[in-house]
Amino acid sequence: MPRRIRTIFRRNLRGYMKTSKKEILIVALVIFIQTVIFIVVGMNKEYIHIDEAFSLGLTNYEHIKIQMNDDFYDTWHNKEYYEDYLIINEDEKFDFAPVYVNQKNDVHPPLYYFLLRLAMSFHIGKFSVWSGLILNMIIYIFITIFMYLIVKKLLDGQNRCVEKSAILALLSSITIASLNNMVYIRMYALSTLNIVITTYLHFKLLDSKEVNHKLLIAIGVSALVGSLTHYYYLFYLAMLFIMFAVKYIKEKRYKEFGRYFIALAIAGVLSILIFPFSIQHMFFGYRGQGALSNLSHLSNFIKAIVTYLWALNRYGFNNILFIILAIIAFIAAFKSIRKIPVVEEKNKYTKYIILPAVFYFLLVAISSPWKTLRYIMPICAVVFIVVFYYLYMLLKNVVSEKITNAIFVVVFFIMLITPMIINIPIQEAYVDKKEIVEKVSIELKDVPTIYAMRSKGERFLDDIFLFSKIENSYIAKDVEYNDENIKKIFEGKDLSKGILVFINTKQNNNEILENICNATNLKEWSHLKRMNACDIYYIK
Repeated sequence: MPRRIRTIFRRNLRGYMKTSKKEILIVALVIFIQTVIFIVVGMNKEYIHIDEAFSLGLTNYEHIKIQMNDDFYDTWHNKEYYEDYLIINEDEKFDFAPVYVNQKNDVHPPLYYFLLRLAMSFHIGKFSVWSGLILNMIIYIFITIFMYLIVKKLLDGQNRCVEKSAILALLSSITIASLNNMVYIRMYALSTLNIVITTYLHFKLLDSKEVNHKLLIAIGVSALVGSLTHYYYLFYLAMLFIMFAVKYIKEKRYKEFGRYFIALAIAGVLSILIFPFSIQHMFFGYRGQGALSNLSHLSNFIKAIVTYLWALNRYGFNNILFIILAIIAFIAAFKSIRKIPVVEEKNKYTKYIILPAVFYFLLVAISSPWKTLRYIMPICAVVFIVVFYYLYMLLKNVVSEKITNAIFVVVFFIMLITPMIINIPIQEAYVDKKEIVEKVSIELKDVPTIYAMRSKGERFLDDIFLFSKIENSYIAKDVEYNDENIKKIFEGKDLSKGILVFINTKQNNNEILENICNATNLKEWSHLKRMNACDIYYIK
């Protein structure tokens, strides 16, 4: 090799290595910053939602619900009885059967629960929210890496592409939606990872000019993992498949389409072989039937879309989405009027995020049983980067690079401080439950506790966390609170410290409390807290 060529090669190699080291350091810094933020948020998690209790229980317990135990109702139990649902005991640490069996009887595929079970194995015999939180933090490391790679693809050729990609990846991981996703002990963080990996791999496939078997295997594996995590992932994958099928057929690249189809078909077959109950869940289970039934009630469709758009604005963009969209529309109109190209050059990647995300959004709006943030959390990050990408590209040819960067600094600063100004909570942290958790687990843990349970509308798992802190409790199912029944329940109990009373929805709370006071010779009660599914009172 001629000396001049060798010299150029070495210089380019050194430049590449320098850039790679720089990228690694920048991405590592981003991951460090987000992890510190996640730890702070995790330290403030004070409670668990009913579905988080399900996550923990489904990994290890013999039933889907603890309420299915024959001895659950109308018997006094200690706190260990309830804690058993939330932990892995020493004699259970090698028993993974409940992960599969419980998911067969529930409504979700098993992969996330398997990973959570592994994470919980580091806290044998002890309950800790950190099992789920650390799992989600690890998942978010990979989410951020792939978000960085996706943004870098979008911004390829732009000035300071690496730094801008890293900043957008970081910001996408610390929106209120992402913080909720991280702190919520459910499968949605893993589903987010599935979507961003699938997106990036399809970007790579878009760049490929010939059959790339390694890439197709990676796409098949990501599809398999995604389908075993959450069924809604298939909405996103389905649109990507349709788009690539149309592309390949239109370009007469039949061989590549055939290989692509085979990769996804094999993933689908393997998914069904691993978890055949997914067919029952999706098409014949109550969730699947509910989703199909929603298709015939399209009158609620617009309302659902508005609800989810509000959630996307409030949590996915910290309440500034509509402002940004208005700015984008204004700039596009201005450029059109001034005969300036709205976008300098068409980006081949963007539609492969936009159409799958919109398709996912619309199908979730139709099929989700409740209209809450969690169901759209997996696409919040990709929507976030696309919106800011278009804002950046539209500003080109209107203002200088320096002014564009200044605008972004201001917008990002507003986005970061908005939650503090208008109080957008990280709702899955349940910071508002801190006082009642401390009061019940420390001050009132020895007080006899009764849950006046109306079985219709029962959501006990919303409150199991508190009952795992109480020494002596009784779940009274559909009891008539007369003098005889109340005295029988509290017979032999020391009531000198009073009684803690939980009452779930649609009951005459005052009547129940008065009857308990009269039967136990206690004098007064105070309302301690309204919880997700019940009210808590202290009688003394």
